Amino acid sequence: MKTRIIAGALALSLVAGTARAMTVQEFLTTANAIPRNPTALLRSDTRRLMGEFRGAVQTVRAEQTAATAAGRRSATCMPDKVGLSADAILARFHAIPAERRGISTTQAVREWMAEKYPCSA
Repeated sequence: MKTRIIAGALALSLVAGTARAMTVQEFLTTANAIPRNPTALLRSDTRRLMGEFRGAVQTVRAEQTAATAAGRRSATCMPDKVGLSADAILARFHAIPAERRGISTTQAVREWMAEKYPCSA
């Protein structure tokens, strides 16, 4: 019984921790603090940002798949593989006006992919 309570509390804390998406400003603030050298890949902040971006792309891809499966027109038509460099991601996020940087990284990726990979009529 005690183990179930602890497991339940841990599960709730994990869900609560992932419920709030990182904003573009938080992403950029963290990214700007990471040195641009080969050791950057060893930093936990780098891995966290990579995971955040990967999760945003997966979310947008899942929305695309769900819309297609439901017979609705998807906002994006991303190909199976989307290759983006760190420089491209940072450049895109830096191009977002400061007053809009409170949006989630997922929303920023959603808008970017809709612009980069629009669905034809």
